[in-house]
Amino acid sequence: MSKKAVQGPRSSIRIIGGKWRSRRLDFHTAEGLRPTGDRIRETLFNWLAPHIQGATCLDLFAGSGALSFEALSRGAASCTALDNNPKVIAQLRANQSALGAEDLQLKQGDTRDYLAHRQPDTGFDIVFMDPPFAHNMHTEISLLLTQNCWLANGALIYCELPITEPDPSGQYWRSVKQKTAGAVRYCLYAQIEICD
Repeated sequence: MSKKAVQGPRSSIRIIGGKWRSRRLDFHTAEGLRPTGDRIRETLFNWLAPHIQGATCLDLFAGSGALSFEALSRGAASCTALDNNPKVIAQLRANQSALGAEDLQLKQGDTRDYLAHRQPDTGFDIVFMDPPFAHNMHTEISLLLTQNCWLANGALIYCELPITEPDPSGQYWRSVKQKTAGAVRYCLYAQIEICD
């Protein structure tokens, strides 16, 4: 990986738990990118603790990769991370190499386009959905995930959204856990409608 590929403003995140605990990873700063903070991430992975081992994960709007790397560090079987920014993907690839994260699959592209096609496999066990707040995409993405069969039976879906934005779960998901931190609401849902 050339240094030129990942140049630009950068910050870092710390992996909280698991085999890569305390490892710091750089991430490329980009418009709308808000890495999930340590306290929220710790709460989320406490929620997911009974489910993360061996899970297949999908990280939409991967950004810093905080959720992808944390999931793999804590025993997820695999994680597919999607982002539309080539510089973000380049940095994620550098971090993947630094950690030897062979079970991370990186995809560059638009999330809506990616989810617009029906998922041909059995679906993902855990999905992380944290889009840029300014785009108000939560409800649209939740419909694509459900209607195009991206979720395994009993899947868990994590959403991070402004407290002013409506609940994106609709009739398809039930709320499992929910908290707020400042102007941010973070929620865990479980799928209740089975895709056929």
